[in-house]
Amino acid sequence: MTNENFRREIGQVFDDMAGSPSGALRDRVRSSLSDAPAQKGPFWIAGIAAALLAAIAVGIVVVGNFPRDRMQPVGAPASSPTASPTPPGGSPTPESNLPAFVCAGGSAVGTSPAPAVAFIDAVRTGTHPGYDRLTIEFQNGPAGNVELQIQSGTKFTNSPRGDQVTLAGDNGILVTIRGADLHTSYRGSTDLKTGYATLVEVRQVQDFEGVVQLGLGVSGAACYRAFLLSGPDRLVIDVKAQ
Repeated sequence: MTNENFRREIGQVFDDMAGSPSGALRDRVRSSLSDAPAQKGPFWIAGIAAALLAAIAVGIVVVGNFPRDRMQPVGAPASSPTASPTPPGGSPTPESNLPAFVCAGGSAVGTSPAPAVAFIDAVRTGTHPGYDRLTIEFQNGPAGNVELQIQSGTKFTNSPRGDQVTLAGDNGILVTIRGADLHTSYRGSTDLKTGYATLVEVRQVQDFEGVVQLGLGVSGAACYRAFLLSGPDRLVIDVKAQ
């Protein structure tokens, strides 16, 4: 085989392996083969040298064309999904930790120490499977004394005026919070008509000289449970669904 035929075959092998590299790279390899000194050793040595040159050229082409968006620096942290924020207020209190429902008479809850006057800044209602909920939130610490009293009917006395109001529902619960204030920080409604199946209305009937009273209108029997929670400080009253 003549040198010219050998160079032609090497060039063809290069083209088959490397694809379509730049013309400058192909010319440099072929120029190197053309300018090489006359063959002095066995023919197989020249063949190995040519194959090595072709392999190096192919490696340069492959690395140069490797998709850059698939490469990541060593030690770079892999991306991870952003954790969802924790819902406001944290996890709900497990049912097993809550007091039993009261269906007659009344009860009292309280804590000490308590501020001289606990400012109520939010009154919220919500409905849940098995009960409707009333939440009374305090701005500067929980009230020290809370009493609840079940009553027949939904007629309550406004204090200190002495007139009476009748709420929606069949029976009522009177909530008395001593050492509290519903007018300094609270800006919401003082008569909440919920539209729920059980707790149908919540209305202020007193806010005078550190005593706040709320009347609850209940559809059906007035069974409730009451407890205090912190973070934020709040009184929670659940009225059992019928």
